[in-house]
Amino acid sequence: MWKSVEKMRCFRKRSMFPFLGFLITFLLFFNLYMDDGYVLEAEKRQLGETLMHPGNSERYVHTFRDLSNFSGTINVTYRYLAGIPLPRKKYLTIGLSSVKRKKGNYLLETIKSIFDQSSYEELKEIVVVVHLADFDLAWCENLVQEITRKFAHHIIAGRLLVIQAPEEYYPSLDGLKRNYNDPEDRVRFRSKQNVDYAFLLNFCTNLSHFYMMLEDDVRCSRNFLTGLKKVITSREGSYWVMLEFSKLGYIGKLYHSRDLPRLAHFLLMFYQEMPCDWLLIHFRGLLAQKDVIRFKPSLFQHMGYYSSYKGAENKLKDDDFEEDSIDIPDNPPASLYTNINVFENYDATKAYSTVDEYFWGKPPCTGDFFLIIFNKSTKISRIKIVTGTEDRQQDVLHHGALEVGQKSVDTKQGRQCTSYITLGEFKGGRIEVTNVDHKIGFDIECVRLVVTASQKEWLIIRTISLWTTQPVSQFIN
Repeated sequence: MWKSVEKMRCFRKRSMFPFLGFLITFLLFFNLYMDDGYVLEAEKRQLGETLMHPGNSERYVHTFRDLSNFSGTINVTYRYLAGIPLPRKKYLTIGLSSVKRKKGNYLLETIKSIFDQSSYEELKEIVVVVHLADFDLAWCENLVQEITRKFAHHIIAGRLLVIQAPEEYYPSLDGLKRNYNDPEDRVRFRSKQNVDYAFLLNFCTNLSHFYMMLEDDVRCSRNFLTGLKKVITSREGSYWVMLEFSKLGYIGKLYHSRDLPRLAHFLLMFYQEMPCDWLLIHFRGLLAQKDVIRFKPSLFQHMGYYSSYKGAENKLKDDDFEEDSIDIPDNPPASLYTNINVFENYDATKAYSTVDEYFWGKPPCTGDFFLIIFNKSTKISRIKIVTGTEDRQQDVLHHGALEVGQKSVDTKQGRQCTSYITLGEFKGGRIEVTNVDHKIGFDIECVRLVVTASQKEWLIIRTISLWTTQPVSQFIN
């Protein structure tokens, strides 16, 4: 104990905080050392010694050309303002870049939402990296002190890092091209933001398997990591570059960490051409992901009222956001069949996907069906089917029934279940049945939508959502 105190005296001399702040941090660290079993002992000692220290790395002057080595990560010497990376990779890194705002500051609320909306098990798999990208060092120092006071426990546990890329590494922000007739200060703001993000992405390359970009004024849904894992699991075997969990700005964009170096270089190459969210579209297309892959419900919501650009009002909200992300359906692997005439490429699989797309068929007749056959029998707890869209409210199923079946076999008409039980009728173009596993006495192999009366209107099946009885922990472990 005395040896530890002696080490901490040395630490105090290097720290920018007064002794009282150090003492509080030490007690928090000691408590974590005794109680938090999932932080490795060696990591605790290392993190405790470097919980918070001023950047003392040498300052080198680099030209922008020096940074353009595309063989790997960008050569930047970062300042560690709080925390250090753990030696083992996490599942997900969440990146935030923040600058001083003329009005309002939402960064602390965003960090709090990330941690508060995560379970104890989920926190083991998350690391949050905050890039303080403002050149006002006094502002950065004051904000780091606030972050350290409020989130010392998370810093010690290796869940929160605060970094800064020194100004010397930035390219020139003067005399930039004025694309889109933007005023000079707007061009400077968005160009610098591209570089801010590039340096953040570059730092996060080897911290985890996946990377999520958020803005610094965001509220998270509950257990968002579980929702992310469900989606990632459902996409196994398919190619993707960017998955979107919010339709706003640079919020809720998910990448494989292996793609971060290329994305960082891409943002640096075209930093003065256009805003970052436009560049992302081009990056995705260049890596052969043609279409947007966006999931509902959205897991992140914009909460800032004032923009980081000149403090302008920004009231944008994502109307697909839901507080409980755990409500994302499981939709177990299955084959889909229908005898309804399909319009163009709006095929059956699009109704079963959690992506924002749908099935669209020509007017169905009595007896027509839409069938889901699972790869293996499954216990289903809840089924929800929604037809029609906001702009095509007449293209709903006016008369139909929902059935579940067992014992699938091959027939001349295709694969079918030998027997079905009706769970309910569609009302207003939708149906939702809960406690399905309590209402039937068998594991389900088929879910079938049956048209019970012909209609003149076309049919859109917007979403088919199925929840299984498997425990949530399956998606965490």
